[in-house]
This record gives sequence, C-alpha cells and structure tokens, in this order.
Amino acid sequence: MKTTLSLIAILIISGLSLGFSEPGIITGTVKDNKGIPLSGVSVSTDNPKKTVLTDMNGYYSIRVNANTGRVIFSLQGYITISKKIKNRNVIDVIMHKEVKSPAEIAEQEQTLSDRSGIIRPGVPAVHKKAEAAYMIAGRASNNLPGRYNYNYNTEGYSTIHENGFRSVMNNPLSTFSIDVDRASYSNIRRFINHGQKPPVDAVRIEEMINYFNYDYHEPVNEHPFAVYTEVSECPWQEGHYLMHVGLKGKSIEKDKLPPSNLVFLLDVSGSMNSPNKLPLLKSAFRMLVNELRESDRVSIVVYAGAAGVVLEPTPGDKKKDILQAVDRLSAGGSTAGGQGLKLAYKLAFENFIEEGNNRIILATDGDFNVGVSSNAEMERLIEKKRDEGVYITALGFGMGNYKDDKMEIIADKGNGNYSYIDNIQEARKTLVNEFGSTMFTIAKDVKFQIEFNPARIKSYRLIGYENRLLNDEDFNDDTKDAGEIGAGHSVTALYELIPADSNKEPVSIDPLKYQEEREKVDGPLSRELLTIKLRYKKPGSNSSDLMEIAVRQKVKKFAGSSQDLRFSAAVVEFGMLLRSSGHKGTSCFDSVISIARNSKGNDAEGYRGEFIRLVKTAKELGLEYDTGQVKD
Repeated sequence: MKTTLSLIAILIISGLSLGFSEPGIITGTVKDNKGIPLSGVSVSTDNPKKTVLTDMNGYYSIRVNANTGRVIFSLQGYITISKKIKNRNVIDVIMHKEVKSPAEIAEQEQTLSDRSGIIRPGVPAVHKKAEAAYMIAGRASNNLPGRYNYNYNTEGYSTIHENGFRSVMNNPLSTFSIDVDRASYSNIRRFINHGQKPPVDAVRIEEMINYFNYDYHEPVNEHPFAVYTEVSECPWQEGHYLMHVGLKGKSIEKDKLPPSNLVFLLDVSGSMNSPNKLPLLKSAFRMLVNELRESDRVSIVVYAGAAGVVLEPTPGDKKKDILQAVDRLSAGGSTAGGQGLKLAYKLAFENFIEEGNNRIILATDGDFNVGVSSNAEMERLIEKKRDEGVYITALGFGMGNYKDDKMEIIADKGNGNYSYIDNIQEARKTLVNEFGSTMFTIAKDVKFQIEFNPARIKSYRLIGYENRLLNDEDFNDDTKDAGEIGAGHSVTALYELIPADSNKEPVSIDPLKYQEEREKVDGPLSRELLTIKLRYKKPGSNSSDLMEIAVRQKVKKFAGSSQDLRFSAAVVEFGMLLRSSGHKGTSCFDSVISIARNSKGNDAEGYRGEFIRLVKTAKELGLEYDTGQVKD
C-alpha cells in the first residue's frame, strides 16, 4: 500500500513538474512615478534570453517557462528594475528616473558606452546564399571592437528655417510639394518619453499634423483624391484666420491592390544591437509579413560589414519561410549601406512586376558609413532607380546615432514615405493599419499651388513644409519631382492668414520702383478667399493632370469649427512650443491640452488620447522653453 502511494505521489509531482515546464505568458504595464505609461521600455527575461518592448500604453506581454526566474525592465534615463516571477502571471512596474550628479553626467558624456554590439549567428540558413550572407556579416564583425556609443548623441537632422508671413500683393502664390511622411511625430514622442526636449530641427510640424487621421470624404469624381477646406478664427493670434486644407486619396480594398515585388533591405550592423533597434525591427516585419498575399513576392537583403541575400524571391503566402529568415537576423559589423542599396535594387529589377508595386523597404538607424555615404551620391542613385520604376520606403529605428536627415532624403527622392518606429504600436500603425497608404502609390509628383485674393487676404504663412517648398514656376514643370500619395492616404496643410482689413503689417516691403502696385479684383471674384490648384501624375504617366477649386467659405468661430480643424490646431501649437517659434502667439501647453481634449472625437485607435498624454508629459518636463530662455 505504501509503495502504491509513493508511486502515485511521484506521478503527481512529475505531472506538476511537466506542467510548470510548459511556457506561459507574463503581462503587465509599466508607468513612471506619476502614473504616465512608458513606451519603449525593454522587458527581458534571463532564461531564455528574450526581449520585448512596451507599447504606447506601457503594456507588454512576454513568454516565459519554468527556468525563467526574473523579468528585467530597463529604459534609458530610468533606474533598471528586476522582478522575480515566482507564481505570478501579471507584473506591473513603476519606474523612477535616474538622479545623477553633475559630475556623473559630465563623465557619462565623455565616456563611450561599454556595450558589446556583436551577436554571432548560430542558426544555419535555409540555403547557401543566406548562410554565406550571415557568415560575411559575422566575419566583418570579428574585425571590429564590440563597442558602440549609445550615450554620445550623433543624431543628424536637416536645418529648418521656419516659414514667415508673405504679402499677397507681392507674393500671391504659395507652391509646395505634398508630404506624407510622419516620422517627426513618433521621433519627438521618443525624446519626450525619455525626458528630453527634441532638437528643434527634429520638429517638422507638417509631419506632426499628418500623423493623425481626419474625417475626409472619399473622392467622387475622375480625380484620385478629394480636397477639403475650412477656415476659422486663429486660436493663438487674435485677428488672424486659420485655414485647414485636406487631401484624401482614394481607398482601395486590400484584395484589389496590385501585386507587390518587395525587397526588405535590413540593417544588421553592430549599431543595430539594441532592444529598440533590431529586436523591434524583427517584430515590425513579422507584422508586415502577415499582411502579404500569394500574389506578392518578397526578397530579403541584409548588410553589415558587407551585403548579402538571405531570402530569394518568395511568394507572400510562404510566410513560414519568410518569418524564419527574419527570425535569424542578428547584429554585428560595420555598415555597408551603399552596397546593400545596390544589391536590393538589383533584386528588385530582376523580379520587376509590370503594373505592380516594385518597392524596397529599408529598415535602419540611418547610420551609413561604408560605401555610398554622401547625401549627393544617395540622391543620384535613388533618383535614377525611381525613374526606372522602383520606389523606396524608409523605416527608422533607434536613438543616439540616428540619421534622420539621410532617411528623409532616401524616402523623398525614392517616391516613398518615411516613418520612425519607436515602439511596437507604431509598427502596427505603419505596416498593418496603414498598409495600403504605406505601400501603394495612387498619384505621384503631387503639387499644391494656392493663389490668395488680395481683396480678402493681406498676408499668409504656410505652417511647416519648409523643406517641401517649390518655386512658383515648378508647378507647371512636369520634370520637377514632388510628393506621392498612397491608397487611402490623407494629407493636411494649415495656413495662418491675416485678413485684408487688418491693421497689422507683419511684412514690410518698400514700394516697387519700376512697376505699379497690382489692382485688387472686384465683382463676384472678390468674394473668393483663394483658389487651390493641384497637379499630379497617375502612376506610370509622365504628364500631369490639373485640378482647380475656388474657395468661398465664411470664417467660422474657432469654437464652432470642426473637430478636425481644432485638433490639427492643437498639434500646430504643440509644434510651435517645441520649436520656441516666434509665431506661437498666446500658445501654451494648457491651451493645447484643452483644445485637444475638446476635439478628441471618436479616437478608435487612441492616437489623439496619446497625444494629450504626451503634451502633459512635455508640460511637466518644462519643455516649452529653451534652457536659459526667459518665459514670456
């Protein structure tokens, strides 16, 4: 009897042991000591070694087993936390900022980070070319010291000179290329969530505005997009108007989109060895792979000390093969970005699909330092391949050595768009929720030209788009490159206007000597505020179509304007505060929060709510004013 009971006990204990060895899930949220969710927190386990990142709501989910003893939470600028799992499946964490003495801060700025950037691949490739590519990256990494500087900031941004007011009598035309990039918003979110003020040139207000969706109607005529306009009083400058202009691209159902020939060009150099770089990149591309169809084709090129093909062209329904290639990626080596670009273009043209979407998707921290490195060289290469039918989309990752200026050039010159991925939620937004607009172009070289009526408007200021301005004569020149719009994509621009009857004179120009001042129109035309003209080319065409709309709207009270106009105004105010703009007027964080709260609307995905939380964080950090600047 005793022997039988002993056997039963052994079986029970064995069963329990087997049960505990099965993998489980630990979930939770990470917040700071003020209760604000922290995104981009690295959540890792000791055994097995695994890392995930928190989303924009501070949420995480990580798989563990019986051998996993601890979960470690780390984020730059915060004290690292290690939690024992015990028998818990929910672990919520509150993180506190590191408090450093001036001496420690100075020492940190002088010293390179002591982290190793080498992770040697240990899993054999599916085929010989893939194995060779991994070995090339591994050999290159062996020749480099495994040290990368994550603390010394070498990020690169193009200089922005903020637009000022222009006189309608002397400059009646405002001409610019549309911009569908949205990288600036998620990038500045990264800075603020890490307790830092973004560099002024990282704040591109037009990209902040266009990060959010607006309720524009679908086009109903022969043009592939519809135009929306609204004018109200300006909330930050009494006596001024605010004009909201929206462009809505035609939506296309996923199963009706043309087939894609995609080349993933992935940076696996040593600088990508960080939780918010290669691990996040791999998670992002897993999402994208799940969106692919049987008619799509995918190739993968990686580059480190050299470039190599790790996946030959593969049908989109062979998801297991594609995902295995993504999962095997590891970081190490220098950055042969130019060589990788050339190899990716070679694959794209070898598998070119007529009437299809032929596109390279580049994912990197932008730190090209071997091969094609100068901006001018990259521009010439990308423009040439663009004209031959292969576009390029750029996805940015990471911090510290991030090269925003190069990423922007690549996307602008390659007829693609540019996004910055700071967390897994952003990856889902870009590659899943906005799959069609990110990947499929419905109109290219789209140009705006607005003619203002001097009988109604004295002067105007285009908010943002500083690096998208065109000469007036470029509007009718079909050889001039401009922006692209994707399926279902929307583009928004805002103008600050001074009415013709205003006593303000923000622009001072001496009277002309050799010609008389232009006469103002009267009669029916005098009731028009302005005329909007658009030029665009259909994909595959080299000649443009013209679209023209006269605007005769009444100026609304700001409180009576649409939720979209008011929310976009809140975003503009936030951008002006971060830039310490000379045009910010009465803008303040409290005003931004109030306007955004009252215009939040449905907000099904939570992006507007997250914006409000971000502004609150910026206010608490005191990011409205530059260091040493006296408050107004």
